[in-house]
Amino acid sequence: MLFLLWLLAVILVIAGIVQLFKGEVLWGIVLIIVGFAVGPGGYSIFK
Repeated sequence: MLFLLWLLAVILVIAGIVQLFKGEVLWGIVLIIVGFAVGPGGYSIFK
């Protein structure tokens, strides 16, 4: 389960960075924040 949360967080952050480069700043920031909130490292909403 820990690996799946880490993988989901990485995917969300990468998708957020891609959106930032496409010009979708708000959507990119939201995806990055959600990625950090889901990930097991640092802050996690699942702790």
